[in-house]
Amino acid sequence: MLDKVIERLHDPAVYAMPAMALLIVIEMLAIKFGDDPDERQGYELRDHRASIITGLGALVSSTLLRAVALALYLLVYEYVAPWHLSSTSWTTWFIVFWGVEFLLYWYHRAAHAVRLIWAGHQVHHSSQYLNLSTALRRKWAQWFEKMIWLPLPLLGVHPALVFTMHSVHLLWGLFAHTEKVGKLPRPIEYVLVTPSHHRVHHGNDPEYLDKNFGSILIIWDRIFGTFQPEVQRPTYGLTKQLESFSIWKIQLHEFATMVRDVRGARTFRHKLGYVFGPPGWRPADVTGTDTDTGTDTGTDRPEPRPAPAQLPGAAT
Repeated sequence: MLDKVIERLHDPAVYAMPAMALLIVIEMLAIKFGDDPDERQGYELRDHRASIITGLGALVSSTLLRAVALALYLLVYEYVAPWHLSSTSWTTWFIVFWGVEFLLYWYHRAAHAVRLIWAGHQVHHSSQYLNLSTALRRKWAQWFEKMIWLPLPLLGVHPALVFTMHSVHLLWGLFAHTEKVGKLPRPIEYVLVTPSHHRVHHGNDPEYLDKNFGSILIIWDRIFGTFQPEVQRPTYGLTKQLESFSIWKIQLHEFATMVRDVRGARTFRHKLGYVFGPPGWRPADVTGTDTDTGTDTGTDRPEPRPAPAQLPGAAT
């Protein structure tokens, strides 16, 4: 296990940590001391601290789980894959890039569609701010994220290449979590995930919910009907805001709510629905308050709200 931890030190994301920290500080100062009073609302020191501590915990969790996943994927690669692709060939890296990109898109959609996965993923959406530190606000329960790569070792891709490419995607995600970058030239906006696209993804406004799942490329959202352009400044956070900076509450509150719902469910089918249904699922005869548990589930979609003023240049 120790050698896997040491190997993690050669991860591109780990190499980039000093630069990431510097960029976070620069952006924080630019927001805090900027001329735009509205923009200063995008900064909260307690939120920064919660995101950074959460990110450090996620790094530990990811390192341990990745060591286990790597061992399992190596067994698949060595004994199940019908061939082994060269780790130095550009065609292999081409396959890895597109494979990781495609699998991440569908995993990300699943994380918004299955409550058990959402209970972990909601950590990333729990901040009511969108800045570079929000990119670090990652779940500690990363087992599903580590399970999605099976098709690539089966195709003969060495698992180490898969995790390296995933780290590259995470680094791109840092760039996407900011309000300091407006809309980019149209050709870039059409192909790549930009800050504008990802601001939409973090919005809890009805028109922005469950949109723009892409990692580096936005083309999957355009192909599969989940694309939404940014037409107004999003309202960030969960549909029922988590009014807490507690690291443990950020990580565990939705798991606790899910367990409570399951324990209070009347039937086994309802129990399954509360775990594997979409966030906010409840039996058809239940409205508003959950009659199985007598409490608010905390995952309702909000009522539509009046649209704020349109962003300059946001029309498509």
